[in-house]
Amino acid sequence: MSKKTRGIHNLYAEDAEKADWLVWGREADPISRRGFLTKSSLLAMTAIVGASIPFAKYMPSGLIPAALAESNDPFQIPGKDGLIILNDRPLNAETPPHLLDDDITPANRFFIRNNGIPPENIDINNWTLEIAGESCEKPTTFTLAELKQKFENHTYQLTLECGGNGRSEFNPPASGNQWSVGAIGCANWTGVKLKDVLNFCGIKSDAVYIGYYGADTHTSGDPNKVPISRGVPISKALEDESLIAWAMNGEDLPFQNGYPLRMVVGGWPASASGKWLKKIVIRDQVHDGAKMTGKSYRVPRNPVAPGTRVPDEDMRIIESMPVKSIVTFPKSGIIHEQAKSLAVRGHAWAGDLEVSEVYVSNDFGASWKKADLKTPVNRLAWQHWNATLEFPKTGYYEVWARAVDSQGRSQPMVLPGWNPKGYLNNACHRIAVQVV
Repeated sequence: MSKKTRGIHNLYAEDAEKADWLVWGREADPISRRGFLTKSSLLAMTAIVGASIPFAKYMPSGLIPAALAESNDPFQIPGKDGLIILNDRPLNAETPPHLLDDDITPANRFFIRNNGIPPENIDINNWTLEIAGESCEKPTTFTLAELKQKFENHTYQLTLECGGNGRSEFNPPASGNQWSVGAIGCANWTGVKLKDVLNFCGIKSDAVYIGYYGADTHTSGDPNKVPISRGVPISKALEDESLIAWAMNGEDLPFQNGYPLRMVVGGWPASASGKWLKKIVIRDQVHDGAKMTGKSYRVPRNPVAPGTRVPDEDMRIIESMPVKSIVTFPKSGIIHEQAKSLAVRGHAWAGDLEVSEVYVSNDFGASWKKADLKTPVNRLAWQHWNATLEFPKTGYYEVWARAVDSQGRSQPMVLPGWNPKGYLNNACHRIAVQVV
């Protein structure tokens, strides 16, 4: 079977015995994960999902059923459980939504986003971190032990999300790893405040940015090339929650998540949180390291038509991530008895902001029910929500989730503005439910 058709065959059924309502495609089927079905295709959609669609008249044109939109082919990565590999050099892997149901993301379920090749033969006893740069008053090099002993240790639960999470939905396609919704995690991180270290080394009055360098190497093998060296404005670096971390959930960082030392800058693209951290520079200009320029982690300053070529000077750096939510329970593709209410739950987050409300719908957004929403355990942590839904009759349904941030901005129901690299897709997450 080709990888193209796995999205049809390997649907999120609860188990093999309950999968008979899903239609098994053939190699010639004109349906793909990026396929489009119009209103006139209602009969085709009904045949594909194997059931009537009670709220079909509300289904936005251009969407394929959620039952066909995802694949959960199993792969194995040491130290990880159930992640889906998108690329192996560099390694990138996402977590299916139903495996993100924990309030605190376990290390074995935390997504992997690498830009280079991780370092080998790590000697933790001799690992050092250098603080330097033209706007650093007192350049200093610390051992890991010195960082732990010299500065107060802190633990925060912080959300990290790849800027390209959701890229697979953009059309025309954007280059890069075709993430669905699983490049997200919210773990407990332990380390020292970045601002404590920077202040110890002295921040000159002309400082505007910081940048990082890691021990990972370029996939080309060229020692003169840096795979990634990004950063954040000095104001973000000096927030309480910006950490230099050595632990996730009370244990050493997983190797693929930056062991033995990394930055954690919650609420911004996870690419700002450098892994295998070796050096931080305090800059008197916007950091210009690898993947800080051109179109990397940038979006158009103004809306553009899909497929537009946008000059680099018309792009802006991504900062705070947009409001977003996911459904983590139940797993997409379940069979549910119509006489019973369905409990649904998930998480929501909003970059530097908080989430103020979450709504759920089972009629393609024609109506919405407000969910119960918990406050975050600390700033920049995701928030947990839950709700119950009723279904008027049997058939195929989709459960959609929509979050609203503390400034009143809501997730769009469908794909937001197109951009050349497929960043910041915060369209409503949806799961398939067969009601019998």
